[in-house]
Amino acid sequence: MPVKQAPRPKETALKAIKHLKDTASYEDMMYELYVLQKIQRGREAARRGKVVSHESAQEHLGKWLK
Repeated sequence: MPVKQAPRPKETALKAIKHLKDTASYEDMMYELYVLQKIQRGREAARRGKVVSHESAQEHLGKWLK
């Protein structure tokens, strides 16, 4: 099965902006693109195996949250 290529940033940006309301501000657009970028980076990290288990994250954060 072929690996699905990630959409190009420009294509993603145009699609995201088209789905915003006509009253969206520049800040709304920038935030939408920021979130999409973070999601893409997370997916890429997961694809490369750069992830932490839920249990490991809880253990690490638990030391801070006490």
